[in-house]
Amino acid sequence: MPDVTAVPSAVPGAVPTAVPSGLLADVVRFSWVDGPGNRYVVFLQGCNLDCLACHNPHTIPRATPRARAVTVEETVADIRTYAPFLSGITVSGGEATLQAPFVAALFEALRDDAATSSLTRLVDSNGCASDEVWDLLLPLSDGVMLDLKALDVDVHRELTGSDNTPVLRSMDRLAHEDKLTEVRLLVVPGHNDGEDRLRRTGDYLATHAPGVPVKVIGFRPHGVRAAARRVPAPTDDRRAEYGRRIAARVGAELVTVV
Repeated sequence: MPDVTAVPSAVPGAVPTAVPSGLLADVVRFSWVDGPGNRYVVFLQGCNLDCLACHNPHTIPRATPRARAVTVEETVADIRTYAPFLSGITVSGGEATLQAPFVAALFEALRDDAATSSLTRLVDSNGCASDEVWDLLLPLSDGVMLDLKALDVDVHRELTGSDNTPVLRSMDRLAHEDKLTEVRLLVVPGHNDGEDRLRRTGDYLATHAPGVPVKVIGFRPHGVRAAARRVPAPTDDRRAEYGRRIAARVGAELVTVV
């Protein structure tokens, strides 16, 4: 196993140092919730946000004893084994764009391998990435699923510890280049679920990401850190109401509620 990894840059949004391996948190070889169809999901270690409601908090640190270095070659070999049963590959995290050179090399290898070339290649991202990162990834990607934690900058800081300016900038670019596959809204009661906030979020998406599917996700406490366990999970009726408020702005045919 290699003794070097694609260590995330200390500068938020910058392209990390290019090295021949990635730092892996885990893989899920068959998933129906990380993009369309049956997907192989690569969860990379390290994130540039510190989300209160994160459902994979163990992937936030830049390195942990659980994470391991993997090469592009061994990752492709494992994917090749399951390729006949897959629709595509999703690279998630953590934050996939922090290891952009590894993701780019992986997607290029998957594209060029006859056994995996038909699989779609998606990035699941929080959007905190620079144009330099997107310049590297977009030519090799079929699309990006973007998490919008909050439209309001103060609420975004409250939920993630960071500004949302790079997220909105990424959304605009991805939508313009027809690479925005889905916008994901995690609605956290007491934080970003106010009627006016949902209305303004829907209006923003209708303007900046017209025609893009929106997945409205009601907060659930499973797997979150202790600080988030005090947040009540919305009822089914409440989640449905979140969806209706977004759908009223972007179109019901574009909205899925989970």
